[in-house]
Amino acid sequence: MIGEITSVLEALRGWPGAVWLRGSGTAYLFVNAAHILGIALALGAILPLDLRLLGLARRAPLDLLAPFLIRCAATGLVLAIPTGLWLFSVKPADYLVNAAFLWKLGLLALAFLNIALQHRNPAFAAAGHRITRTCRTRLHAAMSMLLWLGVLLAGRWVGFL
Repeated sequence: MIGEITSVLEALRGWPGAVWLRGSGTAYLFVNAAHILGIALALGAILPLDLRLLGLARRAPLDLLAPFLIRCAATGLVLAIPTGLWLFSVKPADYLVNAAFLWKLGLLALAFLNIALQHRNPAFAAAGHRITRTCRTRLHAAMSMLLWLGVLLAGRWVGFL
């Protein structure tokens, strides 16, 4: 089992995209910047939506804001996930023993689970029509804020370990 994991990690490390990033500071810069842009789009949409769901910024019409912010967050995640995987491929074995990276993965999994549960919530599922701010909707919004900020902090922590 360990041998299989090691060979997968070595294959990932040998992937031409990973080799290119290791050999080109400019390429790494652009992929890293794209990753940060994806994070900014995602969190820049998720946090205001969560704040609104919690009852703050009441002047902003939730039914108009939610569909736009959800699309922005999805766009950010579509950019952040593949660029994050690409950055991971540069030195996968090192990342898998980095405690901050493992925390980031765990928090990321919980954040995606929270998204799935929120979007299954009947009070939220009608995004774009009429969202009802229930106790459950607020709880998911609070968890979302904590989890995504945790992902952000853990991601920044990766470089310091």
